[in-house]
Amino acid sequence: MAETPLHSSPSSRHQPSVAGGGGGETLASVMAPLWPFILVAASEIVALDTPYPRNSALYHLTKQLLQKYHKEVRPVHDWTEATTVHLDVSLRAVLDVDVQNQKLKTSVWYREVWDDEFLSWNSSMFDDIREISLPLSAIWAPDIIINEFVDIERLPDLPYVYVNSSGTIKNAKSIQVVSACSLETYTFPFDIQNCSLTFNSILHTVEDVDLAFLRSREDIKHDKKGFLNDSEWELLSVSSTYNILQSSAGDFAQIQFHVLIRRRPLVYVVSLLIPSIFLMLVDLGSFYIPPTCRARVVFKTSVLVGYTVFRVNMSDEIPQNAMSTPLIGVFFTVCMAFLVLSLSKSILLVKFLHDEQRSGQKRPLFCLRGDTDDDGLRMDPRPQLVGASESPVCREHQVQSGTLNEVLSQLHSINNYFQTQDQVDQQEIGWLALLERFDRLLFQGYLVVLGLYTITLCSLWALWSRL
Repeated sequence: MAETPLHSSPSSRHQPSVAGGGGGETLASVMAPLWPFILVAASEIVALDTPYPRNSALYHLTKQLLQKYHKEVRPVHDWTEATTVHLDVSLRAVLDVDVQNQKLKTSVWYREVWDDEFLSWNSSMFDDIREISLPLSAIWAPDIIINEFVDIERLPDLPYVYVNSSGTIKNAKSIQVVSACSLETYTFPFDIQNCSLTFNSILHTVEDVDLAFLRSREDIKHDKKGFLNDSEWELLSVSSTYNILQSSAGDFAQIQFHVLIRRRPLVYVVSLLIPSIFLMLVDLGSFYIPPTCRARVVFKTSVLVGYTVFRVNMSDEIPQNAMSTPLIGVFFTVCMAFLVLSLSKSILLVKFLHDEQRSGQKRPLFCLRGDTDDDGLRMDPRPQLVGASESPVCREHQVQSGTLNEVLSQLHSINNYFQTQDQVDQQEIGWLALLERFDRLLFQGYLVVLGLYTITLCSLWALWSRL
């Protein structure tokens, strides 16, 4: 009875079946040389059906790492061993300096690196995968905060972190930090600000979480490549320190980054300092106008109005701080005080001269005819001669004598008037000398204040440029 073979190749379908066991051995001997080619073809077909074999390894690796992972537990096999977090900060831009509220807003590129002993693998077992990305929310992350932060404005968070085969995790993010800072504006616009960003763990002591620098301190200090250098503020340096904060809750590791920035003063020198100095020089020129000239009051009033308008327009440019007043604000106040004193002195002088002139106009020169009594009223001598019985010679002599007496009385009155006028003139000269002395004192004080202010600004500018 003939047997039908259990397996047949496509080529055997066109060949007649062979009966008996000898036929089976003959078929096997014929197919033996073809098996390697058949296996190669089958592997190629399987490869075409699975176009991304590495994704399968990545999927199995991620599943294996996170299947039994507990993010609530600090990732160390020995709980007595501390987890060291390496920090790095790169300042990108100074966005705002709020002097009134003592706040600094900066854009910072922040990086932290730590080792997770539960997230390591043998890369040779997973298609030589050495680094993968994992969701940050699925793994343990250190609770590092900024002590000085008032409000933190994040850019879109990066939801993933990089993990390499040795268990090292790299987390990088860009944040906008609004931090509290003691801003000093006394030397405005040549002010230099030093603000700190302190990083430490909020819960874990140094026995659990320790901090370290990701780069050397010198590299961090002089790193300005990523800083936006076309703003009002210029980055000088970012120095850093490491210390242990001791408290009743334990000892905490902390790293401080001291951000040293300075203001670019050129725009304020051109728009604020130079115009104010020009106004003060114009006011100094008004001291060369004679004090008795009324045009001086008009001129000083115009300068005061212009200075007031300038001060109001520039009030928003000067930073306001309840703790300290900028030196330029003190200078403006002192100059305005000198201007008001000088204007007040000129107004008093004009009023004094006007009153003296009016009092002088009320003293008329008396007529030479007739006598005057004690009150200065004129007396007619003719009633005294009515009814006289003297002889014509005597009467003539008496008339001449009366005329001489009248002339003498008038001369005496004129003499008294001029003496009084001389006294008034002497008094006026004394007041004028006093006011001129006061005016000269104001002028000298003006020069001293302006000179000291100019020297101070030049010194501050020189110190600013040396940094």
